Amino acid sequence: MSKKEKNTQSDIDGVQYRRAKTWQIALAQLNSGAAMCFYMLIGYASYVGNVGYGVATALVGMIITGTRIFDGITDPLIALLIDKTNTRFGKLRLFMFGGWLIETLAVFMMFNWFSDKGHGIVTFILVYMLYIIGYTMNNMAGQVIGPVLTNDPKQRPLVGVWSTIYNYFIPMCISMGITVGILPRYGNQFTAPMLAAACTFAVTVSFILELLACIGVSPADKTENFKGISTKSNQEEVKIKDMITILKTNRALQTYIFAATSDKLAMQTAGQAVVTTMLYGIIIGNMQLSTIVNMAAMLPSIIFAIYGGRYAGKHGNKESIITWTRLCIITTAILIVFFGVTSSWTVGKVMPLMIVFFVLTLSTNGCKMCVTTATGAMLADIIDYELDRSGKYMPGTMTGVYSFVDKMVSSLGATIATGSVAVIGYTAVMPQPTDNRTPAIFIMALVLTYGLPILGWICTLAALKFSPLSKEKMVEVQQNIQEKKAQAEAEEESFA
Repeated sequence: MSKKEKNTQSDIDGVQYRRAKTWQIALAQLNSGAAMCFYMLIGYASYVGNVGYGVATALVGMIITGTRIFDGITDPLIALLIDKTNTRFGKLRLFMFGGWLIETLAVFMMFNWFSDKGHGIVTFILVYMLYIIGYTMNNMAGQVIGPVLTNDPKQRPLVGVWSTIYNYFIPMCISMGITVGILPRYGNQFTAPMLAAACTFAVTVSFILELLACIGVSPADKTENFKGISTKSNQEEVKIKDMITILKTNRALQTYIFAATSDKLAMQTAGQAVVTTMLYGIIIGNMQLSTIVNMAAMLPSIIFAIYGGRYAGKHGNKESIITWTRLCIITTAILIVFFGVTSSWTVGKVMPLMIVFFVLTLSTNGCKMCVTTATGAMLADIIDYELDRSGKYMPGTMTGVYSFVDKMVSSLGATIATGSVAVIGYTAVMPQPTDNRTPAIFIMALVLTYGLPILGWICTLAALKFSPLSKEKMVEVQQNIQEKKAQAEAEEESFA
């Protein structure tokens, strides 16, 4: 007796979903890995600015922070350009590789060609801005890969899992290559020649990854996959006013932005070095425990991401975010209670307490990972929701609008962290691991590390109450798109 063939999601929902092969997703998401090579390299910008251009360390930090505003402005502009560009070769590969070329040109100028040649602050700023333009082109195209590859609700959340894996392992490999393979050859000093060698290494790895990413996205990078619901006679180009319109009228995008940016701001604040120093260095008294926890959490976090992707595929992205956000609140609240009932300085010294702390932290980070997986997939749902709503397919514009708001809000993380420690007396100096524990430091560390994220998650739950994108709604959206496209094609044939 032959085995009964299992129904696909297309059979269940009555929608002919667009699916990608696993190898296509795995290769296409290597664009994230290539981006992480540049991310790790640009982390040394403060060093190259100082030793290669003679810019004071504090001023380099201000320049890098200030250019984040420029980064936010370029996002929606380049995203709009992506949606307006149409070639017979597609568009994603054009912006992915074009952005990579500009990034490469910028970092070679910054680290190799202009460094230690007598150039000053103006050259450093201009080259850094050029890097941001290339990064934005590549990043905006990369964010469109997922929505274009697949609209299958079971497969879509798993796209981000591959990106998560690369975002963990590629930086680790680049960091090891630089600190273990390159740095010792230059006397363990961050000199201009050493940084130039690090640049060549990172760019070479990124080239291989970007080439593979272009191969992976190639089957989906076709003009027909970027069409809206219209005939040639009434087809409209995406315009700047569309950005304003979707912000004013798209309820799904509004709630998503509020939910995601509130989380992001809280996480950015909690992740600041000054906050980590207060929690691990002063309260727990073991600064190295932070690195140990992060390294040990790598593999479990990836497992959580895979499970979270499958959960989102089964229950829908909105329900998945709500479920895992509630669990984040619970585990984080338990951590607050844990610190309240224990002598915090013993956590880093007494093994049973350290194990409890590690398990609670791992559980919280795992739940966060599941939220992140569903959040990325939900943005793809919103793109399709807008296609059904307005007839325009604007993956670049939608991601650009979100990215602009996200960067503007999350850039406040450092300001909140430094402003908060100033309130408890750190106005002239920053907290050091050797500082004495005080009630003010204890309370502020817990508020910034755990209290602020809980507030962000509460905002997420409140916002998603008003989101229309349930699992059932998304099936309806995909059915509507399929029917409207069929009707548009029929009208096109009648005009011929």
